[in-house]
Amino acid sequence: MRILLSNDDGIQAHGLKVLQREFQKLGEVYVVAPLEEQSATGHSLTIHKPLRILPMGDGFYGVSGSPADCVFLALREIMRKPPDIVISGINRGANLAQDVYYSGTVSAAREACIFGIPSLAVSLATDFKKLKSDVDYHYQGAARLAVRVVKAMLKKPLPKRTFLNLNVPDIPMNKIKGIELTRQGFRYYSGNILRRKDHRGRDYYWVGGSYEGFQNELGSDCYAVESGFAALTPMKLDSTDLQVLETLIEEGIEPRMKNGVLNLQRRRKALTKTGKGRTRP
Repeated sequence: MRILLSNDDGIQAHGLKVLQREFQKLGEVYVVAPLEEQSATGHSLTIHKPLRILPMGDGFYGVSGSPADCVFLALREIMRKPPDIVISGINRGANLAQDVYYSGTVSAAREACIFGIPSLAVSLATDFKKLKSDVDYHYQGAARLAVRVVKAMLKKPLPKRTFLNLNVPDIPMNKIKGIELTRQGFRYYSGNILRRKDHRGRDYYWVGGSYEGFQNELGSDCYAVESGFAALTPMKLDSTDLQVLETLIEEGIEPRMKNGVLNLQRRRKALTKTGKGRTRP
């Protein structure tokens, strides 16, 4: 089996190395990750400057770009054959709720999904208020759970344009209560901006804010991790709110919209029958 690993914490991240050691037991592993930390870069591709690939030995390649860049280059330049699966992580810090839109870790998995390759993002829900060395985080448990999830994915493939997001509590493996299938929750942040002045008296800013809790809903990824479970959430590329779309159509909001949607559906069926307008099966 060919396996591609990436992350957003950087090529030297301890969580990535733990993941590599665990997945080497399953097959041939390629590691393509950013040369520097790219946390919270979101799903960005570098198109305004050149990228460089630095071979680092033992199947490791550093890329001077984002996590999505790493997956893109791995698939198009580094690997001779496409991987059977892509795993991104293990991220130091949870990627729960709306954090998935900022996360470089999740974006690497999403980029693989865009290419039609099964993918999984893995994160360790650490407490940033407690400073610890890398060896004190419970990456090994997260890696073993990731292997368990990947084996299940290979037995029963995911639907197209769907990938998985796994968040594991930072506790010993024997204290994790199991893997719970969850939906995306919602987290709260202060949104504070720190304003400072440089040596010339000009303002500069730090954005981010502090974490203030989550919406307490049974079945959400946040609730599961807080309760001692690893949260496994299926995620789709298509973020259309189909329920609201159906409601808008039923309520007749903008009648031409309803007719337009129906006409588009008929047109798609006609194009499918004739084979016209289809670029890929």
